[in-house]
Amino acid sequence: MSLPLRVTGLRKSYGKVHALQGVDFELSAGECVALIGPNGAGKSTCFACIAGQKAPDVGRVIWREQDILNSPAHKLRQMGVARTFQVAQVFEALSVIENLQLVLKAALGVSALDVLQNSLEEEAWHWVHQMGLDNLGEQVLRSSAANLSYGSKKRLELAMAMAGLPDPQTGLLLLDEPAAGLSPVERLDMMHRIQSLALKGTTVLYTEHNMDAVFGVADRVMVLIDGLLVAQGSPSEVALHPVVVERYLGRSFVWSEGTAHA
Repeated sequence: MSLPLRVTGLRKSYGKVHALQGVDFELSAGECVALIGPNGAGKSTCFACIAGQKAPDVGRVIWREQDILNSPAHKLRQMGVARTFQVAQVFEALSVIENLQLVLKAALGVSALDVLQNSLEEEAWHWVHQMGLDNLGEQVLRSSAANLSYGSKKRLELAMAMAGLPDPQTGLLLLDEPAAGLSPVERLDMMHRIQSLALKGTTVLYTEHNMDAVFGVADRVMVLIDGLLVAQGSPSEVALHPVVVERYLGRSFVWSEGTAHA
């Protein structure tokens, strides 16, 4: 099995605070992996270093044999790396369809003479269908994205991330708390869609605080505590790991297939 993402020796300090203390891991193609841990564990710093938002003090991030550290967003996209944010980021002045047309057009190059409404509409509708946004109706899809519910904005942001990749089935999708702010029903739908993307070949790494969006969803779970990767393995293995139970999940945590709660 190929290992397209390799993170080695990642270290990052803020003065005397050591956010990352030598983090190493690898992801297989098409693997869906959750990075979890308590507040202050270093998850956000680790994620930001991989996504190109922060520069580590030491370490490497290799995606398909290319060093992607410190790469700007447009370069990452060209290399097949996309991301979403904890708070959904969409162009609210544009319609749902126009948001997707803009991302698709940007991948090909945008000219001042382009008319957005005439660009790549078939491809935009493909991602509308993929993310279940078509149930909103065409009138909503052609009106301002500002009018969408928060859950629909999250789905649109995910659609935009995927649409911007040169080849979605061989890409890397970085998701910063994809289930944040969603209802239990919306979380279930969102995580099902993310699983489906991984099954089609997209490599997925995501951070999350909602344990029902981790256990029973991720192929593998990695746990950061105090800047160190203290455990990684299948959901069932991590749920029983003594350090993870003691320092993060708590002894009241219960996990069974499809269900997780404290």
